[in-house]
This record gives sequence, structure tokens and C-alpha cells, in this order.
Amino acid sequence: MDWTHYRFLSVWHLPAPPGTVYAVLERVEEYPRWWRQVRSVARLDGGTGVVTIRSALPYALTFTAREVRRDPAAGVLEVAMSGDMDGWARWTVTAEAGGSLARYEQEVDVNMPLLRRLAVPGRPFFRANHRLMMRSGRRGLLARLRAL
Repeated sequence: MDWTHYRFLSVWHLPAPPGTVYAVLERVEEYPRWWRQVRSVARLDGGTGVVTIRSALPYALTFTAREVRRDPAAGVLEVAMSGDMDGWARWTVTAEAGGSLARYEQEVDVNMPLLRRLAVPGRPFFRANHRLMMRSGRRGLLARLRAL
């Protein structure tokens, strides 16, 4: 097992139409306004940006996100990631009764030296840290959608 390789899946049930949810999720530069763990997003060009995230544990991860798929009709946003993490992340937004289902999938290899050194003993904490970040992101997105 590669202890620095992670796969994550989060599923959010949201009381808003898929088009509305997708429109918020595609504006990545606005994530820091509603998702407190997304500390900064700096656009490099129309499809690339540098993102810094930090959840409960005392470290931040910085990576470059490069858009590889933006498909509003299918509800898909996907990026390739490189930097402190290499891999990909994808949002898929679909309709469901009463609103939308936003599915977040991520598969990454962690490159940050500290996290690599702590890979085995830290793994359960890193996974819990990710769950906390995603839970907070859902709450932030719900508040953002209510404000629209």
C-alpha cells in the first residue's frame, strides 16, 4: 500500500437546482468567501490557478489546479492538481428530488515532505482532516446558496 496515496469521495445533498450549484462551484476564485478552509485562490489564466487549503491540522497545502473538463450540460468540473498534491479532483452535479446531488471525487499523491514522513501514523488524522474540511465546505455552500 502506498501510504501517501489518497482517494476521497464526498456526496452533498443540496436544496438548489443543479445549474445554480454548478454556477457556484465553477467560480473557484470565490471559494474562500464561503469555504473557510480554502485560504486562497490565485488565477494564473482562464483555466489554471494556485490554491492553498488548510483544515484543522497545522499545515497548509498549496497546489496548482489546471482545468481539464468544464461541462455544464453534464454538470462536471474536473481539475488536474500538482504541487503539494499530484492528482485530480472532480465535481459532478446532478438533479435529485428536492434539489441537487454534488459528488466530489479526489485521487491524489501527497508530495509535501512533512506529510510523507508522517504518512503511516498520520493517515487516520489526515483522512479525518479531509472529512472536516468537506463537512465545513458543505455548510459554507449551503449558506452561499441560501444567500443567492
